[in-house]
Amino acid sequence: MRHAYGRAALLAGLFTLPGFAQADDPIERGRYLVQISGCNDCHTAGYLMAPDKVPESAWLQGDQLGWSGPWGTTYPSNLRLVLNKLSEEQWLQLARNANYRPPMPSHVLRMMREEDLRGIYRFVQHLGPGGQPAPAYLPPEQKPQGPAVVFPAPPQ
Repeated sequence: MRHAYGRAALLAGLFTLPGFAQADDPIERGRYLVQISGCNDCHTAGYLMAPDKVPESAWLQGDQLGWSGPWGTTYPSNLRLVLNKLSEEQWLQLARNANYRPPMPSHVLRMMREEDLRGIYRFVQHLGPGGQPAPAYLPPEQKPQGPAVVFPAPPQ
């Protein structure tokens, strides 16, 4: 039993260290979530291929790389422009009702805890607006002019 108390005391002591105190900071939590949940992979140009080479100042500005399949062609939106037009409550509502075209994993937003969504929102607010809007969605009969990742149609 002594070991259990010793471990609890050790863990309690760890959470008072400076590095762990930042976990309570919603901006730091948002930064962390944007990195580990794949937001940058699509919404930051060049991030997927070289994550360590893209400065934070360029994060979440959307991309010109299209994602094309039976749904048409979608482009990762510039989250810094989108979220900076929304209140935090509007963002929560948008995330809770997410139902975007592929390859956006809408279910991930719907499953996130409220404090995680708030952290992402506050991090994006911290970055501020930047960049240009992403290209508009193209219906299936229109072919993208620029680069695109092409998904095959699923088997019938």
